[in-house]
Amino acid sequence: MIDHLSVGVSSLTRSRGFYDKVLKTLGYKRILSFPQFVGYGRDGKPSFWLGQVTGRAKLRPMPGFHVAFVAADRKSVDRFYKAAIAAGAKDNGKPGPRPLYHADYYGAFVYSAFVIDPDGHHIEAVCHQPE
Repeated sequence: MIDHLSVGVSSLTRSRGFYDKVLKTLGYKRILSFPQFVGYGRDGKPSFWLGQVTGRAKLRPMPGFHVAFVAADRKSVDRFYKAAIAAGAKDNGKPGPRPLYHADYYGAFVYSAFVIDPDGHHIEAVCHQPE
């Protein structure tokens, strides 16, 4: 349904370092870099963009924004979580099964597992595959 998503950040340098480490655990990488934007994805297609908020920029950091990245398996969710914490994210729920959503939902969120990035955005990795 969604082709791409852009998120405003207060420091592109800081966020680029954070997301380079964290998204790598899920098989995503930085594909395009511009002075005020970077795009992450796989297979040459950026789907997740970060934009530096400056002056009258339209993208503004909004604490509480939530995005969930697809993880191939549960171990990838665990690696994502550990990398995010090591990169300075705040814990907001350790990875684990979340049968409230469905029998095979495994993630990091209050009802799955997620971490809070340097700008207060809630980022999650989720696997919908059985163990």
